[in-house]
Amino acid sequence: MTRHLNSFKDEAEKCRHSTSCNYHGVLNTGLCWGYEEDCPPHLAYSNANCPGDHKGWVNSKSQQLQTFINQADFGFVKQQIQSMKILCEPRSRGESLLECSQYLQFCKGSNLYLDFQDLPARKEAFRYKMDVLKKGQIGGKCNLNAFLLQSEASHLSPLQSWAPEMQHFQELPNSINRGSKHCDIYIDKPTYIMKIDATVNMYHHFCDFFNLYTSLHMNNGTNPEMFSRDINILIWETYSYHSNFGKTWSAFTQNPLWNLRTFQGKRVCFREVIFPLLPRMIFGLYYNTPVVWGCQESGLFHAFSKFVLHRLKIPKRLVVDQEEKPRIKITLLSRNTHYRRILNERELLDKLISSPRNYSVQRVEFTHETDFLDQLRVIQDTDVFIGMHGAGLTHLLFLPDWAAVFELYNCGDEHCYADLARLRGVHYRTWKEMAKLKAQDEGHHPDGGPHAKFTNYSFDSEEFLHIVDAAADHVSKHPAYRQLLSRFRKSQRKFDEL
Repeated sequence: MTRHLNSFKDEAEKCRHSTSCNYHGVLNTGLCWGYEEDCPPHLAYSNANCPGDHKGWVNSKSQQLQTFINQADFGFVKQQIQSMKILCEPRSRGESLLECSQYLQFCKGSNLYLDFQDLPARKEAFRYKMDVLKKGQIGGKCNLNAFLLQSEASHLSPLQSWAPEMQHFQELPNSINRGSKHCDIYIDKPTYIMKIDATVNMYHHFCDFFNLYTSLHMNNGTNPEMFSRDINILIWETYSYHSNFGKTWSAFTQNPLWNLRTFQGKRVCFREVIFPLLPRMIFGLYYNTPVVWGCQESGLFHAFSKFVLHRLKIPKRLVVDQEEKPRIKITLLSRNTHYRRILNERELLDKLISSPRNYSVQRVEFTHETDFLDQLRVIQDTDVFIGMHGAGLTHLLFLPDWAAVFELYNCGDEHCYADLARLRGVHYRTWKEMAKLKAQDEGHHPDGGPHAKFTNYSFDSEEFLHIVDAAADHVSKHPAYRQLLSRFRKSQRKFDEL
């Protein structure tokens, strides 16, 4: 909220003169997100740093850090904003506007028209289609730069850009507003139209949520209510939405989700419409992010984590009950799946429980029947998170800042969760001693051939404990964890005095 008020001076003035505003103490601090033109680096949200070698990608430490910020932090937002171009310009007040970032990765517009009259004839449910709209079924009354539009449409793919839709944009002769002959339905509230990835897979679906959050910042420059939940979300497919992660939408909107069937057969006009960043953009976030070596702690990823946890009302990490001595909390995510199971899981758990370091140990299974908010509560109350390679490790996004994640074995996909962990800014470890793990067999990919992801594993318990101990050492030395312990000791002293 502090950065929001410093971005919008009118909102800050309202707060200054309001007795009900709780942010008087932080006004005029100059704090900013990092993409504003007048945002100095020392006041930006990011805590990005580059303790490791860049391995030849860049020529200096400063260039290494700036590359990381531009690739995976609020610098990415700044570059997207700077690339915005007006593709259809209003000639007078109240007419339509369309502007997009490079390659049509993000677009927003006002007084735009979308024609869904053809949809009832398409009987099959669909997603990832590039022919939802035809020529003239999207447009507005404005001066269209058709050459510029076509030059930006080179990333023609369902989940990489809005080119499949925007290539059909046309000028219309009449204004788009309430009562217009073009409109069967007129939508006043801001509407985010989303093309989403695989909803059953946490890694891929949270790429949708992450890019939606990033798009709120993309829309920041003109929208002082950028974090308002009174928005509409239209999912660009005809399937009814189902996902165990669906409660995450409530972090963004208080309104029911729409899909294309909501408006089939209708011509719909939008006062304000946003086409957010997409989950599989080339050099996008976070699926295709080319993260420079040696850097970590993206402010953008940190802010996303805190935004979701706050909006979903997940309580902050508690150390222990008053009577209990503080212990490192370890959560092992078990897989009840055909592949990538831990064959000697009970042995590894017993090893942790019997450790002289007196760990607090729990084993969890997160299935489609496990309430997602309960999953987040478990993760927020975890210091060391352990799991095999798989989408469940995406929970690391919501670990406490001091936490460590131990990808028990990466199955040959060495960068996926290692990169996600350093983007989020949590410590990462994985198995190195290949002679101390044993595969059940060579693994059998469904399309043929051996594959490390399609078998199960057992692990040397001594090496396992050694890696967990190293992860726990990181936790115990982390400044934020030490502050937490300090607060606990103060509260313990007060408890003892009662």
